[in-house]
Amino acid sequence: MTKINIKKISEFMYEIPIEKKEGMNVPGLIIASEELMKGIMEDEEVIEQVKNVAKLPGIIGKSIAMQDAHRGYGFCIGGVAAFDLDKGIISPGGVGYDIGCGVRLLSTGLSKQNFLKKREQVLSEINKKVPSGLGKGGTIKLSDKELNEILEKGVKWAVENNYAFKEDLGRIEDNGCIEGADASKISMRAKARGRSQIGTLGSGNHFLDIQYVEEIYDKKIAEVFGLKKDEIVIMIHTGSRGLGHQTASDYIRVMEKKQDINKLPDRELIYAPLKSQEAEDYKKAMAAAANFAFVNRQIITNNVRQAFSKDFPQAKVDVVYDIAHNIAKFEKHSVNGKEKEVCVHRKGATRSFGPGRKEIPLKYRKYGTPIFIPGSMGTASYVLVGTKKAEEISFGSTAHGSGRVLSRKKAKEILSIENLNKNMKEKNIVLKAESSRGTLEEAPEVYKDVDEVVRVSHEIGIGKKIAKLIPLAVLIGN
Repeated sequence: MTKINIKKISEFMYEIPIEKKEGMNVPGLIIASEELMKGIMEDEEVIEQVKNVAKLPGIIGKSIAMQDAHRGYGFCIGGVAAFDLDKGIISPGGVGYDIGCGVRLLSTGLSKQNFLKKREQVLSEINKKVPSGLGKGGTIKLSDKELNEILEKGVKWAVENNYAFKEDLGRIEDNGCIEGADASKISMRAKARGRSQIGTLGSGNHFLDIQYVEEIYDKKIAEVFGLKKDEIVIMIHTGSRGLGHQTASDYIRVMEKKQDINKLPDRELIYAPLKSQEAEDYKKAMAAAANFAFVNRQIITNNVRQAFSKDFPQAKVDVVYDIAHNIAKFEKHSVNGKEKEVCVHRKGATRSFGPGRKEIPLKYRKYGTPIFIPGSMGTASYVLVGTKKAEEISFGSTAHGSGRVLSRKKAKEILSIENLNKNMKEKNIVLKAESSRGTLEEAPEVYKDVDEVVRVSHEIGIGKKIAKLIPLAVLIGN
């Protein structure tokens, strides 16, 4: 391993000092415990990606990696960076291919005891109604007009077409619709890929978990979020499917034609200056793809409501919150003591705003942004709330999950289906998956310790623990 210059500046913060000879404009910052830092240090590419992002024009403050960081495309997954609106850039590698990918949590009011009586039936019904796996299509066939409306209206379209309740809107980031979206900026090929995929989980680490609330850390905020001990909740993780992936590919190609990629610290960090037409077009397309992702999770919610009503007609399946973790947002932050609007890229990172921010829905504005940090199919997940400290340290960001430690290829080489199934049975978790081999790619051993990831968030103050969730039934896309 080559020598890496990193300074520990506090219990949970490690700085990569500016290296002017390498072209860094700002320092790098890695948020991690000693235990998590060991894993990050073993992957030199993560450190290199943090340094490369620090070389981009107009970057402000620091190039940041969250405690779940691992190698990604361009930015590390778990990467955060803010850019000046005049001198800065927007980069598809800082948003991710799965534009608008995020997590939605639903409450049900059902007790764990009652749910377990019909767990198999409910999971089977959801499996019928929520297609999962690579290339899987949904049951809704969209016309050109309907698809364009989804891209521009987001979840408002779902309300108008009886796939959402009006009150759902106030429990979704951006009320389920990012302004400025323009369906004409999404290519016909991207639309063709996404047209049949609305209401589907997709592949990779996307999942639907039925969990119960094992522990409450803040009773008052948990009550506001609608969470009670031993009650059932549903966590949905998916994004914009083939539409988002194709949109990212389209704009990477557009930007490559406008730039000399040989002058980039990494060709995967291709970008457009924020003042350029290419940036304007990408912003409109990104917003449209994110709106598609919001509606995708909404259609899944509608289908989950139908599935639960069959066995539990008394259940009230409510949206707790829905938040994206692959997105660039235009937000106001304190920069050198002055409030300034900047473009914040979050690639596998969750917005963590403290009380009072206008971006937080009225229902939660007094308390902060609801945050969800999933573990794996066999470990806990957590609900947190955003903080003012996160706004000071990380441009209002925290982790988005536990983060991979094994590649998909390595997981399939060293893990066995037999041991995974035994592990799940011992933990009393029912698993449904399209591919048993693909399931190994998402086994608990593949991921970092989510308890440690959340401990760092809580103790450094960039996300306060509210509740711990334990899986009972898992539907995974692979």
